Amino acid sequence: MWDTLDLLPPDVVPKSYEDKVKATPQCDSFMHLHLGFDVENAREGLGVHHIVVDDWNKGVDGEQNVVLISVPSVLSKDLAPPGKHTLHAYTPGTEPFRLWEGMDRKSADYRRLKEERSEVMWKAVEAALGPKFSREKCDVKLVGTPLTHKRFLRRNRGTYGPAIKAGEATFPGQATPIPQLFCCGDSTFPGIGVPAVAASGAIVANTLVSVSQHSELLDAVGI
Repeated sequence: MWDTLDLLPPDVVPKSYEDKVKATPQCDSFMHLHLGFDVENAREGLGVHHIVVDDWNKGVDGEQNVVLISVPSVLSKDLAPPGKHTLHAYTPGTEPFRLWEGMDRKSADYRRLKEERSEVMWKAVEAALGPKFSREKCDVKLVGTPLTHKRFLRRNRGTYGPAIKAGEATFPGQATPIPQLFCCGDSTFPGIGVPAVAASGAIVANTLVSVSQHSELLDAVGI
C-alpha cells in the first residue's frame, strides 16, 4: 500500500486514505543467507527444514532470536548440481530497518554490518548441519539484508508487510476511495503470504468479472 500511494497523483488521493496508509504499522525486515556446498559437508540424514531458537523466553519475534533454514535439494536433487546442496536461511521478519537506513551498499560499513548481522544465521546453519559443515568450504555465499529486500523486491523499508494483529484490526479490502482503482497483495485482505496474496487477486478478479464469466473464459482456453 505504501508504494502504491507514492505512484498516485496527490490530487486524487483523499487525505483520510493517505493518513490511514501512512499510519499502518510495518513488520520488520529480513536477513537472508543463501549457500551452496558439497553434500558430504552436511550430516547424514539431513532434514529439509530446521528452526533454530536461541532463547524461547524471547519469543519467535525476538530480534535475531530465531533462524529458519531450508535445504530443498534434500528432497529434489535437481535443485542443485550433482553432489551439492542449496540452502536458504533467514530471520523471520525480525530485522530492524533502522539499522540499515541510509547506508551505502558499496561501503565498507555496509559490508561490515552484513558480516555482523549474518553471524546468527551462520551459527544456526552450523548447528543444523553438524560438525562436518564448514563455512569456508561453501561454493556459494550470498547475504541479503533489508536493503536487498527494498531494492530487489521493491518493499517499502524492506518490510515483510503490515503489522496487523488478529483480533485487534483487520486488513483493508481491495476497494479504494479512488474510482476504478483496486488493490491486491499482502497489504490487503486476507493478508501476508503467497496463498493470501493469491486470494486477494482472486477477490479483485471476481469483483471486476462475474464467476460465470470466469468459467466461460476457462472453458474457452481449455482449462
